[in-house]
Amino acid sequence: MAMWRNEELLPSHIAADVDAGLFFIAECNGEPAGVVKFQLEDKLFWPDIPLAKSGFVHRLAVRRRFAGGGISSVLLSWAVERTRLLGREHLRLDCEASRPRLKAVYEKFGFRHHSDRQVGPYFVSRYEYKVT
Repeated sequence: MAMWRNEELLPSHIAADVDAGLFFIAECNGEPAGVVKFQLEDKLFWPDIPLAKSGFVHRLAVRRRFAGGGISSVLLSWAVERTRLLGREHLRLDCEASRPRLKAVYEKFGFRHHSDRQVGPYFVSRYEYKVT
């Protein structure tokens, strides 16, 4: 099962976010190993929370050959620290509700389940990490 629809990964679809500096790359020995999108608002997946209180993670991905090497934890730790430095209370993310292994990764890191929500074609589980 793919996490994202192919058209969502086209350069034309993500170009504005790349130009806005929202994507951050983790390297391992000088080679790109993973990526995460970090943003300061998310009205689509989190329209029901106060503005200016959270950071948000999307599009967390690790290259297959680096899987299991802790890259996702490094990216999440970086996002937690960035959120803290910005004075925000929570780091929030979502994933498809039907992905128990992915949800377990987030829960093991320390994220707590907040709620489930239908967002367009996706039924997602929303998670939060208390930063402060």
